[in-house]
Amino acid sequence: MHFKYEMKPSLGEISPFYYFIFRKNHLLVDLKKDEAVIPFLSDIAEIKLDLIQKRYFGLLDNHPCYFGDVSPDTEPPKGMTFLGLRSLYGTLEEELLWIAGRAFQLMNWDRKNQFCGRCGSRTKVNPEERAKICPNCRLLNFPRISPAIIVGVINQNTKQILLANGTRFPSSLYSVLAGFVEPGENLEECVRREIKEEVGLEVENIVYFGSQSWPFPDSLMCGFLADYTRGKISVDKAEIKDANWFTKDNLPPIPSKISIARKIIDWFVANN
Repeated sequence: MHFKYEMKPSLGEISPFYYFIFRKNHLLVDLKKDEAVIPFLSDIAEIKLDLIQKRYFGLLDNHPCYFGDVSPDTEPPKGMTFLGLRSLYGTLEEELLWIAGRAFQLMNWDRKNQFCGRCGSRTKVNPEERAKICPNCRLLNFPRISPAIIVGVINQNTKQILLANGTRFPSSLYSVLAGFVEPGENLEECVRREIKEEVGLEVENIVYFGSQSWPFPDSLMCGFLADYTRGKISVDKAEIKDANWFTKDNLPPIPSKISIARKIIDWFVANN
């Protein structure tokens, strides 16, 4: 399966097309037994949906991909349903899930930028690049990506990882710490600040782990590992309900395998 991200349809497109259709933040899928399938149609009219918008955004194995959205009261076609992206992990092919995430970010950006933020004029799609342009003041607006750090803090002396239960988490779920990058801040500075603010600890030896697009709604998660150096856990209560040290043998409920948070925790388990 090969996806090519591009702005304009290429010559020699192969019908049928993939349609990533959203109702609010839920994706239209065809459920076949335990598998979710993206609509793959010669024409969107086949499923009789009134789209608010439809935009081309790339090729999947030479088949064009379109994203679009429908009104919140739209009923799904017979045999289909609208499901949240997170709930589709394990039932929708993983590469298709991340393509759907890209489609959602583009659709959400397009939906929120119908008017110019500077002069209020209705915007148009810029034919030269992935952007909306104001025909009045020429302001360009590009798809938004919000960089965030996510970090596994390791106590090398006790072979423990720091996990926290956030105020927006289910009551039993614990994960590694994360936070958004502030203007003028580099990623390592953000790691130190977030850990200090959220749990009162200091770290060193910050090393890059990996990254993951996180379309909920538009984050880029930059993963790190860091060594605990000093401090006593003191949670901020605004974002963190509880935090504690855990060995690989006494982990609490942790995030699903879809997330980079789980990949960091799995790395800790495998290497300790």
